[in-house]
Amino acid sequence: MSQSSNSPATHPAFDAVREVEIDSLNLRVQEFRHRATGAVHYHLAADNSENVFLVALRTVPMDSTGVAHILEHTALCGSERYPVRDPFFMMLRRSLNTFMNAFTSSDWTAYPFASQNRKDFNNLLDVYLDAVFFSKLDELDFAQEGHRVEFEEAGDSNSPLVYKGVVFNEMKGAMSSVSSTLWQTLSEHLFPTTTYHYNSGGDPEHIPDLSYDQLRAFYKSHYHPSNAIFMTFGDIPANEHQAAFEQRALSRFDRQDLRIEVPPEAPLPAPLRVQKPYAFDDSGPSDNKTHIVLGWILGESTDLLQMLRAQLLASVLLDNSASPLMQALETTELGQAPSPLCGLEDSMRQMVFCCGLEGSEAEHADAVEALVLEVIGKLADEGIARERLEAVLHQLELHQREISGDSYPYGLQLILQALGCATHYADPIGVLDLEPVIAQLRDDIADPDFIKGLARRLLLDNPHRVTLVMHPDKALSARRAEAEAARLAQIKAGLDEGEAERIIQRAAALEQRQLQVDDPDVLPRVERSDIPASLPELDYNEAESNGLRQTRYTQGTNGLVYQQVISPLPALADEQLQLLPLYTNILTELGVGGEDYLATQQRHSATVGSLNAFTSIRGRVDDEQQLDGNFVLSSKALARNAAAQTQLMQDTLASPGFGEHNRIRELISQQRARREQAVTGNGHGLAMAAACAGMSPLAAMNHRLSGLAGIKSLRELDASLKAPEALAAFAGQLADVHARITAMPRQLLNIADEPHIEAFASTSLAAWSALPAGSGGEPFQLPPRREAVKQLWIANTQVNFCAQAFPTVPVGHPDAAPLIVLGGFLRNGFLHRAIREKGGAYGGGAAQDSGVAAFRFYSYRDPRLAGTLEDFDASVRWLLDTQHDERALEEAILGVIGSMDKPSSPAGEAKQHFHNRLFGRDHAQRVAFRQRILDVRLEDLRRVAESYLQPEKASIAVITGASQADVAERLGLESLTL
Repeated sequence: MSQSSNSPATHPAFDAVREVEIDSLNLRVQEFRHRATGAVHYHLAADNSENVFLVALRTVPMDSTGVAHILEHTALCGSERYPVRDPFFMMLRRSLNTFMNAFTSSDWTAYPFASQNRKDFNNLLDVYLDAVFFSKLDELDFAQEGHRVEFEEAGDSNSPLVYKGVVFNEMKGAMSSVSSTLWQTLSEHLFPTTTYHYNSGGDPEHIPDLSYDQLRAFYKSHYHPSNAIFMTFGDIPANEHQAAFEQRALSRFDRQDLRIEVPPEAPLPAPLRVQKPYAFDDSGPSDNKTHIVLGWILGESTDLLQMLRAQLLASVLLDNSASPLMQALETTELGQAPSPLCGLEDSMRQMVFCCGLEGSEAEHADAVEALVLEVIGKLADEGIARERLEAVLHQLELHQREISGDSYPYGLQLILQALGCATHYADPIGVLDLEPVIAQLRDDIADPDFIKGLARRLLLDNPHRVTLVMHPDKALSARRAEAEAARLAQIKAGLDEGEAERIIQRAAALEQRQLQVDDPDVLPRVERSDIPASLPELDYNEAESNGLRQTRYTQGTNGLVYQQVISPLPALADEQLQLLPLYTNILTELGVGGEDYLATQQRHSATVGSLNAFTSIRGRVDDEQQLDGNFVLSSKALARNAAAQTQLMQDTLASPGFGEHNRIRELISQQRARREQAVTGNGHGLAMAAACAGMSPLAAMNHRLSGLAGIKSLRELDASLKAPEALAAFAGQLADVHARITAMPRQLLNIADEPHIEAFASTSLAAWSALPAGSGGEPFQLPPRREAVKQLWIANTQVNFCAQAFPTVPVGHPDAAPLIVLGGFLRNGFLHRAIREKGGAYGGGAAQDSGVAAFRFYSYRDPRLAGTLEDFDASVRWLLDTQHDERALEEAILGVIGSMDKPSSPAGEAKQHFHNRLFGRDHAQRVAFRQRILDVRLEDLRRVAESYLQPEKASIAVITGASQADVAERLGLESLTL
């Protein structure tokens, strides 16, 4: 990192503070301050056309009403220059954005977006600035997005009162997640006096306490430029951004004296033990369902050296299965698996280190605490080998260098990495350049006493520790429902005739507002003419040696090399197919080459950034009933470790330790725990997979292996492996699958940057081609599948996830393009209003999945069930019975093109390009399909809806809680328990 002597080009309303070059990221970071208000602007100047904007406000609520979260939602419901009811969602479909959202964290609220199109970027910037600083905050929007009471029958004051609201229902769903409840309860006791004590998203019990006036007051104090942090990334110069900031917002404000910040938490005088219940709504037994977690408050996250030292200690203890604390937690009989909270949380002002177990019993709390402290004590007394510390620093260096961007835009990831420090009035630039601090850590670990002292100072001698024991309570959900009903009954009993009438009038007014059609031309837009004319094509080279084909891509990977070995999947018996996701998860977690898994995990840390195996299976372009499948072993490494990376991959395939039966048993138990915890976070995906399970062989396999049926069978497998003979038999089955896969022929994929590609690709090809070639075998295939599904799954959730699916066509069929556009058209024009705004679900929509030839409707964290299913059907009737204009069609097309053209990381783009070609989706096919999307007409939407979305062809799957079990019979659904 070097300080630049040249001042960056600056708008007259801003002062340039400094400019710093970060060579390892190819970035220039520029800091500015707005003269009138003191607002800060950090610009990450990069040669990247995907420009990113974020404005963040420090939000420090001191209650659990969810005021910051509800404000984030309500601020996006109309503003001074854009007085339409829903500018955020309207812009989603009038834009070519690559990212668009808003976040509420524990101490900040942020509004980010990204786009590759300059016109689109400027449009979104105008809308975002107006939404944040000049929001209308209509009281009806607060009622819709936050909370309100309504009569169950909206116009009948004799019916019971109910709570409604998008955030209210979202947080009911969020707090159905045990890991979310764990973290919130732990924070409550670690931070007794600061904002982290409270649920920033909102606790459903307290959300109804928030008044509209309190929301407006919070907005006035917190949403001010003096409390704002502007961050941008990309190739648009900083002064261009500043001109927009000044013209559209900042020129209308003076400095605000209020300094909003989080004070440090007062230290606890002694460790604390807390026991709390959590809602357990599963129908099965509650034995071994207790969570025991230890949490410590460490130092300030804004001190970069402190943070990296804490990260070093956390990684030494928990980085992988060879790390001493992780090994102890994985192998102990005191619980089922390490807690999902294990690790260092550094996003708040003070860092929190957590560790513990899930799948335990409350009576084990003393033993778990003793186990954890014993491991940390041993580290403090004996230290750890220097090579293990070097491996941790290697991982930090690799993370610093990697150009990511496969989930969030790369620039947004950098901005979010820096935002925490900026929030706490510290230097965010240092967080972006870890190299000097890694160098300091390398000096630190030269002293064998360094890690010992760190473990003692940060953990053993630190009294600010909470041990949380959370036990399952099957009656808790019922008690909460009763308390909510009693509160509502009390409110109703206190209503006079006028107040009851006002509730009815507000419900009618809100419905009227939800039905109103705003003039969309108030908002800026991009049009078809702004869509790039073509998809960019990637260059690649192919080579062959000894019958082994290699494909190489030269991409800007910043010194990292990526390598994949790909084999076609062989024909597998039914019981072997069931093992596939377990096999791929287990393969890279075992010992190799005669070493046990502990030694191999250490080798992983010192050699590669990741090593993982997976299967990639797709339906044919022209026939979803025919499948192609591949097995892939994939890794990334620093270029200097390329030879060791290749050797590790070869050893993994040649000699995995399937004889490590206890290790396999632990891994299955951990997988079960992770999969069970993920239901409430991905309930809509699981419901869609279940609804599609009869559409094609791939859809059936997805549901059976990774869907709800897969979770259920994994539970049964985990229970069966307690018998040693069953475990040995299972390990033998894994070895058989491995032998079949490794007998298939291979090909290589190599990705690196210009300085490294030639040497890397050449040595990789030589190494792999020297091995015996696979002899091959029968190709993978599954029998055709086309049948209806009608299921209701009972799970541990307080909200619903609904899905309806119809059999359609694969991507090569001419109707695939209008079906894809139809999904966005129905969401934009009907489903968003019906399911989210009126129905109160957190989300809902529709989409064509050409991979399994299914059109799917879905809802997410939904208070309704039957009503949502009716809305799915109503959306089709709306399409067929209503006149629609071309503008709505164009918006749906823009959304599809925007998602198709969304950039990935340099390595991610190469991987995607390679695997698309492998499955018959080459550049020509994708260009032709893109043109089909652009050619879709309104009559095409009506035609495909009439052809495919016929009620008698519908499959349905819903996930709900035990209280809704009786709905199954009424809806004609088969009731299943997860």
